[in-house]
Amino acid sequence: MLRRFTVSLEDKLLARFDRFLKDRRYVNRSEAVRDLIRKALVSREVEADREVVGVISLVYNHHQRQLQDKLTELQHQFHHDVVSTTHIHLNHDDCLEVIIVRGKASRAKALADRLIALRGVKDGTLTMSAAGPHLH
Repeated sequence: MLRRFTVSLEDKLLARFDRFLKDRRYVNRSEAVRDLIRKALVSREVEADREVVGVISLVYNHHQRQLQDKLTELQHQFHHDVVSTTHIHLNHDDCLEVIIVRGKASRAKALADRLIALRGVKDGTLTMSAAGPHLH
C-alpha cells in the first residue's frame, strides 16, 4: 500500500534535488525519496550492528608473496560469514576477488578491514545492505 505525504523544500534545495534526479535518471521524485529513505535505514542497521549482506571487492597483485594464502586464511577465520568468493584474473599481474558476506555488520567490516590492509592489495571496498526484509 502506498501513502502520500507532503514535503516542503526551499527553491534552491529542490532545484539541486531535481538535478540529482536527472543525473541518476530517476523517473520521479517519489522513487528517489524512497531510495534515500532506504539508504538511511540501511545505514542505521549497520550502525546498530544488525544482520547485513555485504560485498568485499579486492584488487591485488597476485605476485605478492604469500598474499593468496593470507586471503584464504582470513576467509577461513570468518567462515561463518563468508557466503561465496569469486576470483577473476584481470591481467598478468592483477586479480579481482569478490567476497560475499552475511552476518553482523561489525564482522563484515572487521573482515574487510583486515583483507584490505594486507600487503599487495591495491584497492578494496566493502558495500553493505540490510539483510532483513523489513526495510524493502
